[in-house]
This record gives sequence, C-alpha cells and structure tokens, in this order.
Amino acid sequence: MAKSASNIAPIDAAKTAGAGIEPAARAAIAEQLSVVLEDTYSLLIRTQIVHWNVRSRAFLSIHELTEQQYTALFAAVDVIAERILALGFHVPSKQGSVLSPKGISLDPKADADEMLEILAAENEACARTAREVAEAADEADDLVTADMLTARLAELEKAVWMLRAHKTQG
Repeated sequence: MAKSASNIAPIDAAKTAGAGIEPAARAAIAEQLSVVLEDTYSLLIRTQIVHWNVRSRAFLSIHELTEQQYTALFAAVDVIAERILALGFHVPSKQGSVLSPKGISLDPKADADEMLEILAAENEACARTAREVAEAADEADDLVTADMLTARLAELEKAVWMLRAHKTQG
C-alpha cells in the first residue's frame, strides 16, 4: 500500500472513542484509512467521469450502473471519513490528500469497454488496499474498522464483476 502524504492530526483524546485500541495502533489505522479514503474519493470522481462521458449502444445500462456505483462510493467516503474521526484523528484536508485525488484524468473519447476496464482495475486496486488495512485493523483488535472494510470489499468486488459484465469484448 502506497503511503499518503496526509500526515493526519489527532483530535482531543477525550472526544474520541477507540476503546480498547492502543493509541499507536489507532494512529496507524487512521493513517492507513486516509489512503483508503483518498483512493475511494478518486474512484468516485473517475466513476462520475465515465458516467458522463461513456458512449455505447449499452449507454443506458452503463449510465445507470455508474450512477449506482458513484452514489455508493459517495456514501462510503462519508463512512470512512467518520471512522478516521472516531479513531481520534482529523480527516486530511491539505493539498495532495483527498481534496486533490491523484490519477483522475480519463480520456473522454475512450471507448466504453476501455472505460469499464479502467474502472474495474481501479475497483480492484481499492479492494487490495482495503484488504490490507482490514487485516491491519483486525490485528490491532479494531473490529469496527475491519468490519467496515470487509463490507467495502464486498461492494468493490461486486463492482468489478458488474463492470466487466457490461463489457462487449473480452
């Protein structure tokens, strides 16, 4: 998992949960979650770009699919950010973090299959990161974060399947 340049800042400890999770583990998990948040936010934007620009005989079904996916990603971003807060850290907000996600450009003239494959690959990349962070959270006895990310994995894997099922070639 690539490191984010987020440098998350702690919140007053009296205002946070984190019961039973060591402070150092909470900090490490919050930092890793900031990467998941950044990746998810970038995927949300990329999904909207495909939603707006896709052209295909299957336009309507792809348009509806990507709308469902970016709506779910928007909700996921909120849940992930709130978990960072619950662990006792501010959500990263400086340039180079979730406010300016990396890699969001996409050729609006790409064909539908290419766009779908790019989204499928990005969902897979998000799933890999989420899995790593879920395992780290589980090792730190942060069952809430592990459970949240396990649910995200199910959604990401379903998105990959749905995107590839909409492709007309290979």
